[in-house]
Amino acid sequence: MRYVWLTFLTLVAGLVAFFSWQHLHKQPGRTVAVVSSDVPARAVSDTMPPAAAPSGELPGADRLIDFAMQQLGSPYTYAGTTPTGGFDCSGFLLYVYNHVGIAVPHSTALLINAGRAVPREQARRGDMVIFTGTAQTSTTPGHAGIIISEPGEPLRFIHSSSARRESGVKISQVEGTDYERRFMGIRRVLDGAVVNSPAKSSPPKAAGPAVAPVTPLKPKAPQVASTLVVPAPRVVRRPVKRTKTKTVVKTTHPVPAKVKTKVATARKPAAKPAAKKTTSKKPGTKKPVVHQN
Repeated sequence: MRYVWLTFLTLVAGLVAFFSWQHLHKQPGRTVAVVSSDVPARAVSDTMPPAAAPSGELPGADRLIDFAMQQLGSPYTYAGTTPTGGFDCSGFLLYVYNHVGIAVPHSTALLINAGRAVPREQARRGDMVIFTGTAQTSTTPGHAGIIISEPGEPLRFIHSSSARRESGVKISQVEGTDYERRFMGIRRVLDGAVVNSPAKSSPPKAAGPAVAPVTPLKPKAPQVASTLVVPAPRVVRRPVKRTKTKTVVKTTHPVPAKVKTKVATARKPAAKPAAKKTTSKKPGTKKPVVHQN
């Protein structure tokens, strides 16, 4: 009986030693997956980036372009931002992009810095296309639209035009038109990379529509003058005595002019010349002459 117990204990010890050795010398890198019915398995799209669509569609581009196409035929109005009141080119982009939650500036001069620049051959539906003004010498932004063509096709865009013929919201093409000469660049303001469709859409933020990033301007380095600048002497101005001026008040009623009246003076009759008194000469008495011998 003692030998039976010794054999049993030896067998148990051998089994324990065998399993302990196998546990300590397991192959590296092997893991055992434990699946629980209480914990749902994570979707592949949450752990891996979504694959790009064959057409390179931007997220939200379909909804953006569908809404833009609904505005075809709306009139052109300078600084307009509504379908009933009309659009200008930047007002049309402001209205359409705001529908998908993206705020863009209402100015073509600022649209050239909205979002990020994209090469022309990589343009996608939903990107902005910027043009210069209509003048032959214009080099500044003057017009903008939304690309609606697929990659590899002629570049077509929807915009609000002020042309004399067919003004308002319409579709135009770049190649073979004057827009080819005026072409400036492509700007992308839609969020995210090029994907087919987002796996999980996050709820919109209550703060408001997302603002497209604007490229900051680099600060200019301060210029240091090479020569010493001496300030000009301060000139003290003495107060000037003001002389009082007599104010003449003009009346609207005319002053009657003085009428010179000649006063008739009674002429006195001319005095008669005084009669000359005739003096009668008395006859002279000659004295007798006495001759003395």
